[in-house]
Amino acid sequence: MTHQYHSMRASQKADYIVVWLYAILVAIGIFCIFMVEYNPDHDIFQSFIGGKTNYSRQLFFAGFCIIVATFILLSDSKIYTAFSNLLYAFGILLMLATFVIGENINGSKSWIRLGGGFNLQPAELCKIFTALALAKFLSRQETDFSKLKSQIIGAAIAMVPAILAIAQQETGLALVYSAFFIVMYREGMPATILIIGFSFAALVIATLLLEPNTLALILTGIALFFIYLLRKQIKKQKKILTSIIVIWVICVGIQRFAVPYIFNNVLKCYQSTRVYSMVGKDYDCSLNKHATASPTKTVRKPDDYNVRQSKIAIGSGGALGKGFLKGTQTRGKYVPEQHTDFIFTSIGEAFGFVGSFIFLLLYLALLFRIIFIAERQRSTFSRVYAYSVASIIFFHLTVNISMTIGLFPIIGIPLPLVSYGGSSLLTFTMLIFILLRLDADRQMVLR
Repeated sequence: MTHQYHSMRASQKADYIVVWLYAILVAIGIFCIFMVEYNPDHDIFQSFIGGKTNYSRQLFFAGFCIIVATFILLSDSKIYTAFSNLLYAFGILLMLATFVIGENINGSKSWIRLGGGFNLQPAELCKIFTALALAKFLSRQETDFSKLKSQIIGAAIAMVPAILAIAQQETGLALVYSAFFIVMYREGMPATILIIGFSFAALVIATLLLEPNTLALILTGIALFFIYLLRKQIKKQKKILTSIIVIWVICVGIQRFAVPYIFNNVLKCYQSTRVYSMVGKDYDCSLNKHATASPTKTVRKPDDYNVRQSKIAIGSGGALGKGFLKGTQTRGKYVPEQHTDFIFTSIGEAFGFVGSFIFLLLYLALLFRIIFIAERQRSTFSRVYAYSVASIIFFHLTVNISMTIGLFPIIGIPLPLVSYGGSSLLTFTMLIFILLRLDADRQMVLR
């Protein structure tokens, strides 16, 4: 009884700013799905409780998530530290199980059918378990994150589920796991690793945009500029010159051999096409070794069509939008996947720039509040976990919005708490409410 009273008291200390922002975003999600799917010939009340429409199912998912959130708030914080490694192992096993018992949905064998029309995507759930496992590892007294060994273990915790997600043809979800590197940077990972990552991304984009010889000349010019700039230091230390030459060779090698190999041999034709279309280039599918195996995926039009329709929908909203249920693009179902990955288009069209701006301010408020919560934790475990939640939400938000306005290739990343989907909503609910549970006990030092 005393334990129950303590749990009830602790749950009352939950950060209600985050709870309210969570509730508002979930409500906006149901509202947007309703806008996209509303049929004036059907009774609204019946369609909401009938369970046959996506918005009624999302309402059911939200109800289930409220029950899960309540259980989390009434749980003991020590559960999450005690079972974090076990949950991580369970998540990896679930992801491996999809290769045996998984269902192939939309070309991705990453789902486990649960029955009753419900499916589970282990790669989604594993984000929670990875956040807990990373927090557990970094909070150990014997972990010195300034050492390379600890940094490699931390990176491995994040990358194992990412590699499995790639094997399941879930490239978008795999990329989400890179968000954990932001957390590791906060905990002391050298900035050089992030700089190398961003430099590689910039080099890949430059390779797609420029002719091979032109880019090779530019890289040579940059190398010569640095040699001239550091000529005095080079006279004293020949290692600097060697380093510049090695970096130049690596960059030219990546540009000439690594990038073409990745696009022609590792990525499938439609994936390469999406990346090329992002920079306004055509990809020649005859170069792709997967093209013969899946000739139907060599056409570029569908990918361009998605983004083009999305841009038209958002742009047609103007400053103030067309109004509730008046969006011709989204109501006319011109935008594919508009209740999932492209849900932002319904907001852009119906409420315009002003509505979209206010909507994004809600996310910013949530992110800043989570960072504020992270910084007030006494426990390293709670702080690392809180930063993991903020990084995952930030990554999803940035990539999804960039995807809908054509700044990022279409990789199937949902908008947190808003896009349709039970697995996604449950994952973000658990991520946020475990954080609130840990924050309620922030005076304790959890390990």
